[in-house]
Amino acid sequence: MNKLFAAFLALFLVVAVPMARAQIQPIEPLDRIVAIAEDDVILQSELDRAVAQIQAQYRSNPQQLPPLDVLRSQVLDRLIMNRIQIQRATSTGIRVTDNEIDQAIQRIAQSNNIDITQLRGALARDGIDYDDFRKQTKETLLTQRLQQRIMQGAGNVTDAEVDALLATGNVKTGEIHLAHILIATPENASVDQIKTAKDKADDVKKQIDGGLDFAAAAIRYSNAQDALEGGDLQWRPANALPEAFVQIAETLAPGQVSQVIRGPNGFHIIKVVDKRGGGSKQLVTEYHARHIMIPVTELVSSAEAQKTVADLRRRIVDGKEDFAKLAKEYSKDPPTANLGGDMGWFPIDRFGTAVATTLGSLKANNEVSQPFQTDVGWHILQLLGKRESDRTVENQREQARELIRQRKAEDEIESTLRQFRSDSYICAVDPVYVTKERQTCSGAAIKKAESK
Repeated sequence: MNKLFAAFLALFLVVAVPMARAQIQPIEPLDRIVAIAEDDVILQSELDRAVAQIQAQYRSNPQQLPPLDVLRSQVLDRLIMNRIQIQRATSTGIRVTDNEIDQAIQRIAQSNNIDITQLRGALARDGIDYDDFRKQTKETLLTQRLQQRIMQGAGNVTDAEVDALLATGNVKTGEIHLAHILIATPENASVDQIKTAKDKADDVKKQIDGGLDFAAAAIRYSNAQDALEGGDLQWRPANALPEAFVQIAETLAPGQVSQVIRGPNGFHIIKVVDKRGGGSKQLVTEYHARHIMIPVTELVSSAEAQKTVADLRRRIVDGKEDFAKLAKEYSKDPPTANLGGDMGWFPIDRFGTAVATTLGSLKANNEVSQPFQTDVGWHILQLLGKRESDRTVENQREQARELIRQRKAEDEIESTLRQFRSDSYICAVDPVYVTKERQTCSGAAIKKAESK
């Protein structure tokens, strides 16, 4: 199953819990609170299930996992941040409907080439309750929408910013597959804290040079959110990665690992998994076409719209009437109707899958398509020409704009989530989980949590 499906399974694997000890021992409760995050709690059973799923993923290579206490602490941090984000989402009015949950689950099933019935069966075989799966799906959608809202606060990208980035020559083409390890430093870190983090990063690098698997090192030591995935950043456009990462990747061959790098939030170790793409000149096949569109409305049914465009096609193909004249008279697409339906020159995927598929079926100039439907209505399309266009400059500007937008969004999300955590009440009930960022829960906080 793909990683998205595995991620949804992460919190739901069932771990057997001893029902009782020997008769001379008092019976202990089956569940208990291990941490409090603002107004919500993390239960022992939730932590157990999440840890069990990580262990299951690495069943064939258990040596890659850190000691159990470290793993449980990492997983607990992930659960805490998830709870905080869900609370922020709901408190700011973000909602997810049952229909949206159904659609998301349908996409998960399709991505694994199974139907809903088969998905239910797969969940049941793994001991996962379907209602719990729906709940986790809802929470995932909530956190995604919260982060989308945060990204909106990153601001627009101006032409001046694009020009400035292009002037540096740092707009790259191609894609890079990286993995990384982050040894984080706290905000406003002291000299001693920075030195401690640097020493730890140097030690991790030494272990990797000595033969420790990079993914195992990431799981064991990294403070990044993707640590439990072995620090894998997956394939990304070069422009979607931090500039420092790209510069390091350019000096390394696939499989090589960087030296320790200082960053704004700590120390990084980068591994280049692979590279692909690139090149200076970017040729794109462009199409010139025109169309007639009849929308589906409350007054015009889909069948009526389809019949109208079919009649217009017959008038053009069989009656030899002028396409542009009929487009001006009948088409309801405001940007193109007055131009005789002219759509100009465009890449094949500019107007969506239906238009692209139809264009691909037309073999000769002036050929008129069969009627086809999009989400706005019924269309016919006439191919006027095809050309190879050098869009290097345009693509570079688009890439630069996307790079700036991505960097702004990532910075905004990271700083906002750090602020969420800083502003939230986070504590651990069990002393095992108390850290610098998790204080011991007060008696009042525990009583309040237990009363809910």
